Amino acid sequence: MGARGRKPERKRSRKRWIIAIVVSFVVLIVGGAGAIYLKLNANISTFDAAGLSKNRPAKSQADANGDTPENVLLIGSDTRSGENGKLGGSASGAIGRSDTTILLHVYPDHKHAVGVSIPRDSMVDIPPCLLPDGKWSPDQPNAQFNSAFSMGNTAKGNPACTQNTIEKMSGLRVDHTMVVDFAGFASMTSAVHGVEVCVPNNIYQGDMNPNLGYKGKVVLPAGMQNLSGQKALDYVRVRHGVGDNSDVGRMMRQQAFLSALISKVKGQGLNPTTLLPLANAATKSLTVDPGLGTAQKLMSFGLSLKSIDLKNIQFITAPWKYAGARIDLVHPDVDDLFAELRANRTLSGIDASGKVKAKPTPAPTVNGQGISVAVFNGTTTDGLAGKGADKLKAAGFTVTGTATAHSQDHPTTRIEYGSANKTQAQTLAKLFPGAQLVPLNISGLNLVLGQDFAANGGTTAPKPLPKTLTQQARSADTNPCSKLSYG
Repeated sequence: MGARGRKPERKRSRKRWIIAIVVSFVVLIVGGAGAIYLKLNANISTFDAAGLSKNRPAKSQADANGDTPENVLLIGSDTRSGENGKLGGSASGAIGRSDTTILLHVYPDHKHAVGVSIPRDSMVDIPPCLLPDGKWSPDQPNAQFNSAFSMGNTAKGNPACTQNTIEKMSGLRVDHTMVVDFAGFASMTSAVHGVEVCVPNNIYQGDMNPNLGYKGKVVLPAGMQNLSGQKALDYVRVRHGVGDNSDVGRMMRQQAFLSALISKVKGQGLNPTTLLPLANAATKSLTVDPGLGTAQKLMSFGLSLKSIDLKNIQFITAPWKYAGARIDLVHPDVDDLFAELRANRTLSGIDASGKVKAKPTPAPTVNGQGISVAVFNGTTTDGLAGKGADKLKAAGFTVTGTATAHSQDHPTTRIEYGSANKTQAQTLAKLFPGAQLVPLNISGLNLVLGQDFAANGGTTAPKPLPKTLTQQARSADTNPCSKLSYG
């Protein structure tokens, strides 16, 4: 009887022992993750949001699913302070300068992303920026773009000033800004065990340091290479000895490197196991806006990109042209590019807003044979009468002429008709739903186009970006040996 009574006790003991092990294991995992996050949080530096402009673009509106686009500003700083002097040389001093700037637009559908590189030597308008002494700088029209990051002459630079400049230039609200220096970049590439990139031709010591005075040894041999640490940094920084030795050509190689890095990380799987070592390496030399100031937020942003195929991650350089030793951004091409991003259209014109589209109402079948119409533009929108005339002709109407109406403040399209033309006016109204039918003491039909037509029926499909621009873009899955230099 006593032996039978002891058996349940041993089972309960064994069960408690197993539960204790499981609980301890969970505590260790959770505690370890917490320790890692605390460590990462301690690594991260943030810049003061007080330096952001008081006149910023509006926040993007969420779609039906609650999703919004995210605009992330990526800045590569070439400060030579601390460990960076060993990697990049300390000749230029400790003042932070922006060596690379990319505006990454992640579309609301979370299936597309575009990174726009801004040439550092391009001439732009820099708005007022907060200086270390608490004063705001004056407007700087036609200033060199990378001088925005150097405002205040500090080792950490002025990322808020660069963000203000990008927002003024693009009309896009920057949601997050990330600054990484030489040491951070080198350690990130080592954390993923190197990145496979293509070196277009042999790179020599003299290419890395034009002041050397001689060619020297080969630093990077031509062809596919797995680069990490200092070698990776050399690749993305080298300007001389490739193409026309320009910064624009270097940006093309930087885009290729980022494409390869993204491909490597996504190939390993976007998960905490992959991202934590990368985050640990990055955060040691990372400065971010307060909104990304924790490891959890950084990891969340990284994981939000996992659904984007490599072919839908594209990089492009803002349209530019040489202006002597500097670069001018080409208008209206650069304005059209940013307009496409604001409208959440991809470089190929795909709507990536993520909004659920209502099924279009089938257009009514209207036969205008034998009906003559005079068309008038009742708005200040140029070319509206011509668009109305085209619509009429396509439906078989005869257009007797186009002109500007006596009054150009018509909110609604109207159809003016004589007493003998009422039936024809009703036919015409089917082609212009919502138009007002106005009987007048006239002979025939007048179509006076209003703002409603300008805002709806008169608008045309978005003008596609020029092929000369879109053909320059590279996807993250592009051949690694293509588009590596300019000139």
